[in-house]
Amino acid sequence: MSASATVRFFDQQFQRQLREAELQLNPFEEAALPWLRGQVLDYGCGLGNLALAAAHRGCTVLALDGSPTAIAHLQQRSREEALPIVTEQVDLADYTLQQDFDTIVCIGLLMFLDCEHAGRQLAQLQQRLRPGGVLVLNLLVQGTTYLDMFDPQQQCLLPAEQWRARFAGWRIEHCTTQDVPAPQQRVKSFLTLIATKTPV
Repeated sequence: MSASATVRFFDQQFQRQLREAELQLNPFEEAALPWLRGQVLDYGCGLGNLALAAAHRGCTVLALDGSPTAIAHLQQRSREEALPIVTEQVDLADYTLQQDFDTIVCIGLLMFLDCEHAGRQLAQLQQRLRPGGVLVLNLLVQGTTYLDMFDPQQQCLLPAEQWRARFAGWRIEHCTTQDVPAPQQRVKSFLTLIATKTPV
């Protein structure tokens, strides 16, 4: 994800969270915890709370994000704690993965890309997951009316069913939608989907 309005929005949010020491896992990250194993990709890692938790559980982690604040923080934490985390600040809309993973977590990211890039990146994540591995996907979907963090030029708020349809042939471990109140009586509509890639 390049230095778009969305990256700037989250970079400022991450700076505030660091000032206020808001470093706990969010509910979507907590839901991912039981599925973490082996080589983990945290695609859109933010401040790295989940990447750190995965490393403490014995996983090796590749953590990617577009925010310089987030990556600098996670680099410092992983160095201080000598954790097996590799971090990169990258444009996630066009990033090409070079390895396969046992677990892939993509929380709160794909809706900030245009639909072409979002679909292409999800397909890449699915391809780079090893058979028997688990992909944890969380994103905002159609029904969301809180758009303050979106770049007006790119967003992808598809119906939840369209995202789930991309997992045909996978074993769906968990799939829920949830509406969360947002400022000014608006709503964030989330889809959380956890799926196992079945061997071919």
